[in-house]
Amino acid sequence: MNISNLKRSKNQKKLSSICFVLFSAWMLSFTFEGPLLYSLVENANIDPSKYIFIAIIGHFLGLFSGGFIVKKQVTAKMTMIVSILICLAGTLMFFLRFSIVWYITLIIIAIFAGLFISSSGFYFKTYSRTEIRHKTIADVLIYANIIMIMINVVTVNVSAKISLMLEVSILIAALVASFMLEADSEKKIIYKTEDLTKLPSIFKPFLILCIFITIITINSGIMYQVVTPAYGQYELLASYYWAVPYILALWILRNLSDKYNRAYILYIALAMIGLSYIAFMWLDTSVTSYLIINTLMLGAFGVCDMFWWSIMGSFFDYSENPAKILGIGLSMNVLGILIGGFIGNKVFFVKGDYTNASIIALIIVFFVIMVLPLLNAQLTNLLQTHVFLVRFSRIIESEQEQTIQTSKYSNQLTEKEKEVVKLLLRGYTYKGIAENLFITENTMKYHTKNIYQKLNINSKMELIKLFLEKE
Repeated sequence: MNISNLKRSKNQKKLSSICFVLFSAWMLSFTFEGPLLYSLVENANIDPSKYIFIAIIGHFLGLFSGGFIVKKQVTAKMTMIVSILICLAGTLMFFLRFSIVWYITLIIIAIFAGLFISSSGFYFKTYSRTEIRHKTIADVLIYANIIMIMINVVTVNVSAKISLMLEVSILIAALVASFMLEADSEKKIIYKTEDLTKLPSIFKPFLILCIFITIITINSGIMYQVVTPAYGQYELLASYYWAVPYILALWILRNLSDKYNRAYILYIALAMIGLSYIAFMWLDTSVTSYLIINTLMLGAFGVCDMFWWSIMGSFFDYSENPAKILGIGLSMNVLGILIGGFIGNKVFFVKGDYTNASIIALIIVFFVIMVLPLLNAQLTNLLQTHVFLVRFSRIIESEQEQTIQTSKYSNQLTEKEKEVVKLLLRGYTYKGIAENLFITENTMKYHTKNIYQKLNINSKMELIKLFLEKE
């Protein structure tokens, strides 16, 4: 890859990450169960539950429809800019006195917030290599939550109006960053899987992932409507500490060595969710109890979020439309929260008594603990069967080299052909390989043809199977 393309890719990755972080911080602190929304509605002496329900429905619609509306990067950039402008205008509407306009505004900006998030999938795919995509995802989630904490602190300790001003500033900064994003990188993409029509379908593993996400996030919805209100007297403490365990879990996973099996960490997270609800049933409403329960619960949700975000990031390489993968996947997250919130707030809620809702929450948690390992096993089996590129690209570079050199097929290839194979297995395009090896694309195609003939194969997928079958 030449220097100019490398610098351009890094710059676009940084800009798209900044844009996503700022917009997500606005969304998390405001429209998506954010303390600012609660504060504004309560100050107007209005029941916030209707507003929260409206906002979640809007997010679901925007996320789910995003991939069907946005099909190219140029459309993604346009959608992101329009979404920020509409959300900016909508945020300004909340400086006005309460009226029916608030309802209309909230549903509109929630829908466009979902469209923005799904559209950002194009930038995650294009400018972040598969093997480091999980770190990019962790970074943006961490920074978005840090900014969210800052806004929450201002909301609780200073003024909701001041927080609104901060939200406007954040959206303006995100808008500036979005204008600097590339609209079309079709001829410049370096990290992209070739021959998508020859790759296996991701429909079944993606469907299982969606079921996984929906079931586990039912617990998030119950948390918002059952656990959080039970410790409402610690609003000041919560404004500082609530998301800290979530951020810490993301940071640990981001920096965890590849030699550790993250599947076991997922099982630990499921156990933590169960323990947090058991503690919620047994412990009192003291500060210590809040810290124990919140630490277990939010830390576990951080692990779960990182798991399915990273899986969706892997799926990007097997779809022409990453907005559809990200949008539908995250809409299942929102759907689970919506179901959990309905269970906690409507079905089993008794005013002043959280016992019934807590019992149901505990039953759901244990059901999830029993069922999700089975779903996870199926998902893992499917990914081991199909997503070979992801498996190879996550091996450290020295082990990649060793895998190729020790393969029984390597003695049939020249050194240059081995270099080509290594880059093909890592998901590079022909153009990307040509730039890395300082050869023309025609020469690259010639090497590929020779490799296929020597190994008696016809596609890249067959090549992947040959060199990874020893695993």
